Amino acid sequence: MTSAGRVLRDASRRVPDAEARLLLAHALGVPASKLLTLGDLDTDAVDGFEQLLTRREAGIPVQYLTGRAPFRHVDVAVGPGVFIPRPETEVMTGWALDRLAEVGESPLVVELCAGSGAISLAIADEYPSARQYAVELSEDAVGYAARNLAGTGVELIQTDMADALPELDGTVDLVIANPPYVPLEAYDGIPAEVREHEPTLALFSGQDGLDAMRVLAGVASRLLRPGGWVCAEHAEVQGVSAPQVFVDHRGFDQVRDHRDLTDRPRFVTARRVATVAGWPS
Repeated sequence: MTSAGRVLRDASRRVPDAEARLLLAHALGVPASKLLTLGDLDTDAVDGFEQLLTRREAGIPVQYLTGRAPFRHVDVAVGPGVFIPRPETEVMTGWALDRLAEVGESPLVVELCAGSGAISLAIADEYPSARQYAVELSEDAVGYAARNLAGTGVELIQTDMADALPELDGTVDLVIANPPYVPLEAYDGIPAEVREHEPTLALFSGQDGLDAMRVLAGVASRLLRPGGWVCAEHAEVQGVSAPQVFVDHRGFDQVRDHRDLTDRPRFVTARRVATVAGWPS
């Protein structure tokens, strides 16, 4: 028999302490906060933890091993085939919630490139009166989104965002997205853990990383009512080029870039203007 404290001390030589705690808690089926209150662990529990450590050392993301990822105030089911939500995206989601509060009751929200549905789930949790649609192309990701959004009232649509929801054109209050944005030219610079395990469809988007952002700007322009807002995450190297996509579209004003918790450029916001003759819609 071995104590949890000793098991964690040994594991910390192989993986970071925080990861060791998460994996041991998962192996035991208890909250991480309860680990040090446990007595000795049986052999089966230690063996299960050892298997998780070995897979983590092989580069499999912790979230895929536990099947869960925290996001704002919710817990999201994730696994192979779906992008893992990051803390950086929580800041953008908070900005979006502030805009929804300005709209009032029952704002209409569309999440594009929804992946696991983490953003839509967080909005449903914190602004339950919102009417929401989540759009995702990947069949694997849609499976996770369906689990995460079950019972929330969010309508999940599996389709290419370019063709999504024409029946809502000109009526949406907020479009939000964490699109693929990694430049193909940066492929070798992406951590192997991400590159080898998370879905390529959710990561890369053309040579400059902005192919999806250009499509997104057109779709947001189509969906949003005049005065409606769009927000979209981007890579830190796109603090100028991502906002320029919305400036070039000419269907938006108040284009602004925002920083994340580490003070790095992280997401762009823009407001839909009324259509002007000669401008693209």
